[in-house]
This record gives sequence, structure tokens and C-alpha cells, in this order.
Amino acid sequence: MRKKRKHSEANVPEPAKKDSDAPERPKRTLLGWKDPAPADTKESSPIFRNKEEVLITCSRRISYRYRHLMLSVVSLLPHAKKDNKVESKESEGATLNELVELKNCSSCLFFECRKQKDLYIWMAKCPNGPSVKFLVNAVHTMEELKLTGNHLKGSRPVLTFSANFDKDLHWKLLKEMITQIFGTPKEQRKSKPYYDHVFAFSIVDDHIWFRNYQISVPHIESDKVDRGGLDKITLVEVGPRFCLNPIKIFGGSFGGPTLYENPFYVSLNQIRALEKKNKAGKYAKKVKAKTRRKRYELENPLDVGEFADMWKE
Repeated sequence: MRKKRKHSEANVPEPAKKDSDAPERPKRTLLGWKDPAPADTKESSPIFRNKEEVLITCSRRISYRYRHLMLSVVSLLPHAKKDNKVESKESEGATLNELVELKNCSSCLFFECRKQKDLYIWMAKCPNGPSVKFLVNAVHTMEELKLTGNHLKGSRPVLTFSANFDKDLHWKLLKEMITQIFGTPKEQRKSKPYYDHVFAFSIVDDHIWFRNYQISVPHIESDKVDRGGLDKITLVEVGPRFCLNPIKIFGGSFGGPTLYENPFYVSLNQIRALEKKNKAGKYAKKVKAKTRRKRYELENPLDVGEFADMWKE
């Protein structure tokens, strides 16, 4: 009787190996056959993507007017993130840098209010710098102006700078920082792919003046832009308005070595002290005038007249 062959001894045919050089079979999808994507022979270079995020916060005990200005700036920048208030004493340390890192941002706008009437803006690139400290003047919020201009919220702005920004090195540095902070990154998730307003930065008397304008384009009956009438485009102001007076430019984030110091800057405390001295000078002039008059009367007494003793009898 013949013995049965064990299963392990059976000749099992090996599966045919796929030829590596054979073309890949196209995949079938719901919409039909899909051809395989061509393989790139060259190494593709990494594509730069602008992921600029700006953290906007303020100090405690800020006045309502400056808080409204901060909220107006937040509404203008779709790539901005608003955070809770921070103590102004802690801003000199690493507190703001830690907040920027926790919020996954690369820049910061810090509204610092002192004595509930002086507003300073810190514009910093975190965590390595540089940073700029501004004094803010001529503040007018959107609610206060009530202008007729209007534009889409979250749309991308067109940044315009005056020719003065290309004269000195510190103005060039400020122009680059403003471009990175106020310019909306491409394909930002909260932004709209439209350009319907303009941010205008101009230098007058060593101050940076900010204006926001709506781009008003004329339309024809079919609601299409008349390309032949682009010269008729007008700008309508939206707001807000403010003026930035640069004080110092630092090499680090919220501090570090001083790169530039404004020689024409006068602190508001010195201005108020001079005003008090002028007011105190008025009172001092009155006192000096009284003493001068008494001294004159003593030195030049009146002559006794012939009728001086008439009523004494």
C-alpha cells in the first residue's frame, strides 16, 4: 500500500513576482479610471508658506477709547489673535514672549496704557526681535468717526507707503515690520481672497500716520467692472485713524540693545511738567507784582496837601 505524501512535502507553486519595471495598473474610482500620478525624477524643493499670526493684547486699566481702537485693529486683521489683558510691569519680562509662543504666533502688538491717558504700542517680532515702541497720538476709532466707507470683513488689504520710508535705515526696518504684521498671509483660513481696501502709511514730521480706505470701483449695468474706467476708481475712508511716534527700536523682543533712538522725542511727563510750571509762573508773577507795588509806594510817598488836615478838626 502506497504511503500518503505529507502536506509539507507537496510542491506548492510560488506566486509570481510582480515586475518592478511593469507599469502600475490604474485605479478604478466612482468617476472612472484614474491614471497614476507621474513620479517626479527631481527632488521637489520645499514651498514657502507664510504662516504669519499676530497676537494683539493690551495692559490692564486701559481706557475705553484705546480699547475700542484695539478692537478696530483686531477686526481689520483676519490673521490676528486676541488675548486677555496683561500687567504692564510684566511686559518687560518674558511673559509676552511666552504668550506669543503658546498662541503659536510670530508677531505681537501690545497696547500699553499708562496713567489711563497715555497709549504706547509695542510692535515686536517674537522671540528674537526686533521690536519698536511707539507713542500713539490723534486716536479716532471707527465708532467715533462714522465715515461712509465700508469694506468686507476679513478681506486682504493693499499696503501703501510714502516715499520717505526708503530714505533712512530705521524707516526701512519699520516698513518691513509693518509689512509683515499688517499684511494678510496668502490662503489664510479666515481671510477672503479679495482686495477691497487700502492701508496707507505716510511719514509727516517724523510721525507715521495711518489711514484705511475702501476701494470704490464703478460698475456698469451688468454688474461687471468697466475695465476702461479704472481711472475712475475712488477711495472712501473707513477708519480708524491714529498717529505713531517712534521712540526706540530694540534688537530683541520687548527689549535688548537699542538700535535707534528718536532724538526729537519728548516724553508726555516732561510736557505736563512744563505746563504746570507755566501755570505756576502766572501766580508767581502776581505775587512779584504786589511786592513791587508796595516797595514803590514806600519809596515814593504822596505829598501832604493843604486840605489834608481839614476834616481832622
